[in-house]
Amino acid sequence: MNTDPAHAVTYERVAMGVEPTSRGDGFTGGCLTLMALLIEIPAALLLALTSVLRGWGHTDEQTGTPSMDWVPIIGYGGFTLSVLVVAGVFLRSAHPFAGAVQLVLAAVALICTLSVWGQQYERSHPAPLPTCPTKAGVPCTPPTPPP
Repeated sequence: MNTDPAHAVTYERVAMGVEPTSRGDGFTGGCLTLMALLIEIPAALLLALTSVLRGWGHTDEQTGTPSMDWVPIIGYGGFTLSVLVVAGVFLRSAHPFAGAVQLVLAAVALICTLSVWGQQYERSHPAPLPTCPTKAGVPCTPPTPPP
C-alpha cells in the first residue's frame, strides 16, 4: 500500500485485466475457433468467387498490355490482416489453441495473397516478344488466328 502523507489517503494496488500467466479454458478456445472459422471460411469463399467472376469479363476486351488490377490483392490482403488481428486477440486473451489455428489460417491467406499478386503482376508485365530473325531488331508479331 502507498500512503500520501499530505492528504492521509491510502492507495491499494489493483490488478487489471487478464494475468499474463493465466491460460484460457480449452473448451472455450475450441468454441471460439469454431465460431471464427464459421465466419472466415464463407468470407474466404466469397472473396475467391468474386475474384474469379471479376476476371471473366476482362479477357476479350484487352487490346494492349493490361494494367495491374489491385482490387483482388487488396481484398485478399484485407482478409489476411483481419485473420491476423483475430489471432492476436485470441493469443492476447489466453486462448493459445484458437490463436494458433488463426495463425495457420493467416499463413494460408498470405500465400493466397502473394499468389494473386504474382498472377496480376504477370498479367500486367508480359514477357517481351523475341526479335524476328528476318527483320533485324524488330520484334515479331504474334500470328493472328484465322477467322
